[in-house]
Amino acid sequence: MEGCSKYCTFCVVPYTRGEEVSRPVADVMRDVQVLIGQGVKEVMLLGQNVNAYCGAGEDGETVDFAFLLQEIAALEGIERLRFTTSHPRDMTQRLIDVFATTSKLVSHLHLPVQSGSDRILAAMKRGHTVLEYKSIIRRVRAARPGICITSDFIVGFPGETEQDFEATMRLIDEVGFDNSFSYLYSPRPGTPAAELRDDTPLEVRMARLRKLQHRIEQQEAEVAQAMLGTTQRALVEGVSKKDSQELAARTDNNRVVNFRGAAGMIGRFVDVKITEVVRHTLRGELIAT
Repeated sequence: MEGCSKYCTFCVVPYTRGEEVSRPVADVMRDVQVLIGQGVKEVMLLGQNVNAYCGAGEDGETVDFAFLLQEIAALEGIERLRFTTSHPRDMTQRLIDVFATTSKLVSHLHLPVQSGSDRILAAMKRGHTVLEYKSIIRRVRAARPGICITSDFIVGFPGETEQDFEATMRLIDEVGFDNSFSYLYSPRPGTPAAELRDDTPLEVRMARLRKLQHRIEQQEAEVAQAMLGTTQRALVEGVSKKDSQELAARTDNNRVVNFRGAAGMIGRFVDVKITEVVRHTLRGELIAT
């Protein structure tokens, strides 16, 4: 699906991409079948707010994103499913339940929150509160224990106080994110937020961003350390960027692990034992199967 109908005050997407439009189920399924024929084993479903998917089924009825995921997961040849990016307002219980019932869906959810302050979320016109966001995360983790959660954060939104920022830091500590994309707010011409007054000095906003990123990196390292010694099923994506003698594979929870292996393994799932944690990546040993 394409477009967005949320109209967050900082975002230009609804004005440049238009309202949310979902492709018919048959079109998506046809694309996936073509990929299966090419030997593809993992697919990622994309959209500005992909979980807002609302497409036409075979009989003309409207179906949701949970239905689409289940239909693709039922196809022989597809071994793993991912999706991005999602909006908390569209994280329905039906979609959450798919994490409990569909093993092909990965143990990773990217769910942007942007801020941990209800006041800032309202100014952003996000349409949800911090408590509602935490409730979603709690239910997702109940459906899929051990799932890794990643998010987006905007630091220095116009009017953000030190109290607002500390509320975001509390949310980070309470949720325990595996990773994030975090940015300083920058105005987009034509958006409502571009008209808001912003008196916070740049050095203050930069200090906040560094503090947030440091805490997320600590949490990322904690997740990685917990994987040490475990055996992970990973899809070999290609040759390692840092060592041409190694392969790079992606785990179910979206971690990259580098290991010694033959080029013929590219495109296949392998079992890798995690032997070392390095910054932002893992090292492992191939388990013979």
